[in-house]
Amino acid sequence: MKCEVIIDPSREEKCVIYAKTQRPIVDAIKALAEEKASDLFGYRDREIVKLDLSEICCFSVMDNRVYAVGDAGRYWVKERLYALEERLPKEFVKINQSCLGNVNRMERFDTSISGTLKIRFKSGHVDYVSRRQLKAVKERLGL
Repeated sequence: MKCEVIIDPSREEKCVIYAKTQRPIVDAIKALAEEKASDLFGYRDREIVKLDLSEICCFSVMDNRVYAVGDAGRYWVKERLYALEERLPKEFVKINQSCLGNVNRMERFDTSISGTLKIRFKSGHVDYVSRRQLKAVKERLGL
């Protein structure tokens, strides 16, 4: 397979793949090109940690700050929630106005309160799905 890279700051970034058949390498290149998330860092006390997105349960707004909640605890993230929503992989879904949840880290769903869906993450964090996001969350979960 031939590869050509053209660096042109005046143009929009775009990746075009010409292949005779669908192969695993084509899928891998496509996934890599579509990957939106780059390195993301979390802050706690005097500690700066590179966050592993597979271990993050959700990104939640608390006290006007965005936190990454995972098994290792809470880390403050310097980005706004809407910016994270654009750059995070497809595993993260908007649960409500102040939370993006990792579908792979959701543990339990409770529908005991009529009309709402309560989600418990593997880290123990609990959040509710807003009525506005309920349909999209159910579709992503296959419910």
